[in-house]
Amino acid sequence: MQKAWLVVIGIALGASGGISTAETLQVPEASAAPASASSPARGTSMADVEARYGAPSQRYEAVGQPPITRWVYPSFVVYFEYSHVVHAVAVNAPARTS
Repeated sequence: MQKAWLVVIGIALGASGGISTAETLQVPEASAAPASASSPARGTSMADVEARYGAPSQRYEAVGQPPITRWVYPSFVVYFEYSHVVHAVAVNAPARTS
């Protein structure tokens, strides 16, 4: 019985042509801050962020529970839980096409 299955699998593989193709996908690298000192560190207060980096270009009201607030700066976006930084993400430049 095992020989019969091996024959069936062999025929199926042979019938598939034996030629395989692949596509290459280019995925842009995600850059998450704080990879450097150019964005606020986790735990920094809203007051300290504003004192160091100035007023954000956009402020989004808190949503959810716990409340998450988002501030947008030209080179990064800061997410606050209550009034402290939980994450800062660098803003990527638009993808280049070759």
